[in-house]
Amino acid sequence: MVKAVVLVKSPKKLIAARLKRVSSVKESFAVSGQFDAVAIIEVNVLTHIKDITIEIQKITGVERTETMVQVQ
Repeated sequence: MVKAVVLVKSPKKLIAARLKRVSSVKESFAVSGQFDAVAIIEVNVLTHIKDITIEIQKITGVERTETMVQVQ
């Protein structure tokens, strides 16, 4: 299992709730600071992280993302 954290910048107030509807997002919550929400994703194959990140980027209102993959 590969885990990653995706930071999301969006002016939409309910972006964290919308992220929960994306496949492979196990948890999401709003945060303060440079980004507005965090999505925790889990996939079986490392290359699927890109697919999930692209799906998140296509959500209306998402301005940018930054992805950090767990290192073991």
